[in-house]
Order: sequence, then structure tokens, then C-alpha cells
Amino acid sequence: MTNTSNNPIVDPIQAGLASGWKVIDAATLADNLTIEADVAIIGTGAGGGVTAELLTLAGLKVVLIEEGGLKSSKDFKMREAQAYPALYQESAARKTKDKAINILQGRTVGGSTTVNWTSSFRTPNGTLDYWQQHFGLKDYTSAAMAPWFALMEQRLNVSDWQTPPNENNDLLKRGAAALGIPTAAIRRNVKGCWNLGYCGMGCPTNAKQSMLVTTIPSALSGGATLITHTRADRLRINKDTVQGLLCWALDAGGLTRSGKTVKVKAKHYVVSGGAINSPALLMRSKSPDPYALLGKRTFLHPTIVSAGLFEQPVNGFAGAPQTIYSDHFMDTQPIDGPIGYKLEAPPLHPLLFSTTMAGFGEPHAAMMRKFNHSHAILALLRDGFNENSTGGAVQLRDDGYPVLDYTMNDFMWDGVKRALLTMAEIQFAAGAKSVYPVHEMASGYSTWASAKQAILNLPYKPSLTRVVSAHVMGGCPMSDDTKLGLVSSSGHYHGLTNLSVHDGSLFPTSIGANPQLSIYGMSARLASGLAEKMTGKPAPRFG
Repeated sequence: MTNTSNNPIVDPIQAGLASGWKVIDAATLADNLTIEADVAIIGTGAGGGVTAELLTLAGLKVVLIEEGGLKSSKDFKMREAQAYPALYQESAARKTKDKAINILQGRTVGGSTTVNWTSSFRTPNGTLDYWQQHFGLKDYTSAAMAPWFALMEQRLNVSDWQTPPNENNDLLKRGAAALGIPTAAIRRNVKGCWNLGYCGMGCPTNAKQSMLVTTIPSALSGGATLITHTRADRLRINKDTVQGLLCWALDAGGLTRSGKTVKVKAKHYVVSGGAINSPALLMRSKSPDPYALLGKRTFLHPTIVSAGLFEQPVNGFAGAPQTIYSDHFMDTQPIDGPIGYKLEAPPLHPLLFSTTMAGFGEPHAAMMRKFNHSHAILALLRDGFNENSTGGAVQLRDDGYPVLDYTMNDFMWDGVKRALLTMAEIQFAAGAKSVYPVHEMASGYSTWASAKQAILNLPYKPSLTRVVSAHVMGGCPMSDDTKLGLVSSSGHYHGLTNLSVHDGSLFPTSIGANPQLSIYGMSARLASGLAEKMTGKPAPRFG
């Protein structure tokens, strides 16, 4: 599927701007701005993008509020030093309160869909079953959600990836096969992919079917307004009604307030800022929270890494980033038992690799000199299904900025240990010359026996064990029971007549899979219902 044509890359963003899209960069405002709409959508990621297109197709006047900037393929240079400050929350260095977990979240038009690795999974059936049993979400069965997943798969070209996996992914496949561990191929939301491998820095060819090149251009072409470099500060609430939204305009760097304000008045408001930011906005706004649920049960899929060195070049930076996975260590145990984990092979790029790998000085430099022979497997821990896994809590600093307080406990460290053992064994089975569990007190091990002994005896504590995450979920849990959830099964916030939440913060647990398709499907369902309620007409369909 590598593109070998000489056709020029069409930039839909630049073409749309030239055609007269209503896009306001708040960094350029000379005066305060007030704008009115039928619906104000806060955030332009998976939830906000899908909602914007469907509501615009329904004939509603929509305004989109985005804290980041509007970038396009002309800005995506496949360079980490440029991409992370421009496209990620806190320059790809957002951390938990104790600084022990690094969190990757998008901060640009399209949100994390602009910078994710294209992995597309439907919500696992076991997760949906758990939500029905424990949160009363009886309308979220696998059968009920299947049409919505299918709708978004068609809209975003989610399909099987036919190109053979790169060596980084194939080593996971070969090592697992040698041990009898089943693997499968990951579906991707791409069209005409060039197989470059730099998805995390923005797609320079517009092959990734993110919100940036699909739903948001559709909404803007339909008359929606986009305001960028705008930080939503608080909703103005009177009794059971949101009467306005106050935002701060940011400077061109997107970090500092410019001194100008953006005030939005709408009939309905949709919060789609993602887990951490959505709960934080609602907390600053003093939204109704009678059972102290807001910001609680925020989940991460805590992710750990094992690196291996191979004789042959691996070149993990080249080729589709994630194409092979295994759910064996989730499927083979009860969902509410010892924590399960999903195995994937992440792309390797020098900056993130160097800051994730343990150690310092000459040993660290020596590892980096062998960068192109390095391989990595990651394990996503499925948090939120056991009484010992209750997630973290979004808190506000004195300046109102959010931080996630998320603590790993013995229940979770047990999963970390088991996952490190699994990954090391797979890497040795694939032919690794040495394996490096990513832990500050680990070193490289040349045999499976020595690695196993070391992993079993390592101390598992914050900051000693490197933990990362690119999946943040929860904080505004969904349930029609107000003692269990803040948002109804229709997406409406309990206690407020004109506020909805459409993003991953709705999930009452983690989902045990990369979340973008789950958010797409759920948001399509919620946005269609909202469109019908506001217009009194059948919900529109894409195209």
C-alpha cells in the first residue's frame, strides 16, 4: 500500500481556507469576541469532530472551540522536536501528579486523532457486557453498537492493513508464534497510506483519516465556525441551564493568555475536551456533582515497555507503526480478575525512545547507538474492572489547570511484573540478543533465564518502573443511575438541560483497546440523538 505515484498531495485545510471557511485564530484578535450558535462544541478530537459533522449536516449552526492551533500536512515535517510542542498537551510531557506516568494527548485541531498511530478497535464485547452489568448501560450491547462502529469504519476507511508488517511488528508476531501465543492484525483508519511510520507527528500525506481531514473539513464546508488558540475556562451556569461559555484567547504559541476573551452563547453545549480536560472544565464551572463523581474513575491503560536488541536492523521508525497485537493475556482470564494486558509493538523514534528508556550516561548512550537494532513491545494494562483498580482523580491546581492524581498499587504492579515477563520471553523467542525491561534498576539480559530472575526480583515502585500512557478515559462516567454516573446514556449531563459530553471521559472503565473507534461510534450515536432532539427531524447520515 505504499504510495508510489507522483501526484501532488492535496491539502484539504489550505483548500478550505482559500474557499472561505469560517476560521478564527484567537491569537490574532485585536478585541474581545462574542459569538452565538445553536451548538458550541468544546474540543475537536474524536468526539468533537464526529459531533460537529453530524450536527452541521442536520442544519444546525455550530461553533468549535479548540485550544491548539490549526495545522495541516504542510506543517508536518516528521520531526519530533517540531511536532511535540505544536501538537501535544504539554509538549508530549504531560504527567501524573506524582510525575511517575507520562501521558500523550493531542492538543491541536483534530486532537489526538491527528497524532495517534491509527489503531482501530471496536469496544470489546466483555467491556460492553461489564458496563451493562455494573453501570446499567442496557442500550450499549455489542449488537446495539455494531451499526455505529460500522458507520464510522465506513466514514473513516477503517480497514484491514494489507501491507506486510515492518520488522518491529513482525518480531512480536514471530516471537509470540514460537510460544503458541495468538496474534492478529490491527485495522487502521487510512486511505492511500505511504507506509512512512511517522503517524505520531501528524500525517504529511493526509492518508490518516483523522478528524483533521474528514469530519472537521465537512463541518466547516457546511458553515460551521472554528476558533483556535482558545482555552475554554468555564461554563456560566444558572440553576439547571448553561447560559454561556467564557474562553481565554491564547497567544500564537498557544500557552499564554493574550488578554482577550472569547464569549460563546449557544442553545446547547457539547464538552469534548477529552478525559482530564473535560472534567476539569466542568469542575471549574462548578457543574452539578451531588455524588462527588466528577473527575473520579479516570483511567489510563498504564503502559509498560520492554526493549530488545537484535542482530539484524529493526528500524522501528519505518513502516506502519502498529499492525500486530495480542489479546491473549486479557482473553484468558476473568475481566474482573488479575489485571489483563494487551500487547502491541510501538513505533520507535529517537526522542521518545531516549526519554522512555531507563538509565543515563554511557549505558544510555550505548543503547542509543544501537537504536536501529532496537525493538520494543508495550503492554496496555486494562484498568477499572476490579475493586483494586479504581483509576485516578482529576484535580485542579491553584491556577485552575488540571492534573491527574493516579496511583499504581500492588494489584497493578502484579500486572506490570507479569507483562514484563511475557514481553521478555517473546523477544527472546524472536531471537533477541539481549532484552531490557524498562525499569531504572534493570539492565540488559542475554538469556531468558537471567531476565526472568531479574524481573521477578525487581522492586516495583513509581518512577523506578517506567510507565506511560496514550489513552486517557473516564472522569465523566456514563450511567442513567445518578449515583453511578454524571452523564445519561443519551450523553446529557445530569442536572443541566443543555449540556452534553461526547468523548472518552464517558467511559466508566478503561476499554482494554485503543479507544479512538470506541469514541467515534459512541459519539456518532449521541450526536445523532442530539440532532433529532434539537431539529425534530431524523438524524442525518454522512454523505
